[in-house]
Amino acid sequence: MKHLSYKNQKNGDQLFVENIAISEIAKSVGTPFYCYSKKSLVENFQSFDDAFSHAGIANYKICYAIKANFNIHLVEILSKLGAGIDAVSAGEVFRGLKAKVDPKKIVFAGVGKTREEMEFALKNGVEEFSVESEAEIFLLNEVAGKLGKKAKFSLRVNPNVDAKTHDKISTGRKGDKFGVDIEKAEAIYALVSKLPSLEIHGIAMHIGSQITTLEPFKLAFAKLRELCLTLKKNGHKISALDFGGGIGILYKNENTLLLNDYAKLIKDVIEGLDVSVTIAPGRAMVGSAGLLITKVLFLKETDVKNFVIIDAAMNDLMRPGLYGSYHEVMPVTKKYGVEMAYDLAGPVCESTDILAANRAMIYPQSEDLLAFCSAGAYGSSMSNEYNCRPMIPEVLVDGDKFSVIRRRPSFEEMLRLEL
Repeated sequence: MKHLSYKNQKNGDQLFVENIAISEIAKSVGTPFYCYSKKSLVENFQSFDDAFSHAGIANYKICYAIKANFNIHLVEILSKLGAGIDAVSAGEVFRGLKAKVDPKKIVFAGVGKTREEMEFALKNGVEEFSVESEAEIFLLNEVAGKLGKKAKFSLRVNPNVDAKTHDKISTGRKGDKFGVDIEKAEAIYALVSKLPSLEIHGIAMHIGSQITTLEPFKLAFAKLRELCLTLKKNGHKISALDFGGGIGILYKNENTLLLNDYAKLIKDVIEGLDVSVTIAPGRAMVGSAGLLITKVLFLKETDVKNFVIIDAAMNDLMRPGLYGSYHEVMPVTKKYGVEMAYDLAGPVCESTDILAANRAMIYPQSEDLLAFCSAGAYGSSMSNEYNCRPMIPEVLVDGDKFSVIRRRPSFEEMLRLEL
């Protein structure tokens, strides 16, 4: 997080988000909780906006991948900056609309849209769909026809490019469930071009998440350009290219790519094509803007391992248990001394409830506060109530003020849909 720093206080060097001490927030809301920096979120958006503007791309749309973090307060901040959203469910479309996103800036993507979801989107002014199969195209045509509407669509193609990322978040290989084989796209466009309730809008692509080099993008985008030229030659009006998202962020010691280089690559790809550009960053927008704050409950030493038992668990932050993902951990009060290795384990009754393994720590003690960094993406959005643990609060810091943008529910409120 850009606006994360230690500041010397009477009670030692304290970790601050912008101008607020994390320990002060913890006193107010309790632990665990998610904490977001508004300045970091705004600057992340502006970095994309500046890069594409400086690259000389005249017509582009930044559609935040809302699945990364769907808190409507964060989405509304991005909406006010001009962002649209990339949604993969009717619920995400609904949240985007509640966050005042212009429906004309909503791309309804996703591999398994239902008839009801399509109807909901069309009735609420969503025009642009990213479709992933022939069957879905025909269903969208049927639904739009019954509503007396015309739906714009882009076919998501699978370029069979290995993004060299984690196997669980790769989406552009032949064996992945997303998109259609790029070799079949020409025939599909020819087949569906005459459907009365659809309008061919463009081509879509997304090859994976947490990509840290330009090379996979270069390979995939070259195929996208070639397909665009072919379809235009065949007489199809291709107005837009959706390049998806996937730009990685810093979790440990990754070499992250430069947004200016990414934007220049896209500028080169669209040269002479007369198309608009859509990108769908999620993690790169919100990931570095968020922290998970937790408290040490107990120390537990065994013959083979030392554990720090914390009050955050895998149901709060699923990524380490699901992907083996790494998050840097920082003490909220800085310590000095001899380091020892510990596993940071949560209270959930699963062996995979280890949020950080074999981490060097200095004299951890009960009541110490710890911050898990780069937790803004796929943290709160993937959390759940396993073991009947309440969903944790979310806090937004803005300068020297903070506000709770999602409160912790009571046990009674957790039962509200079961009574």
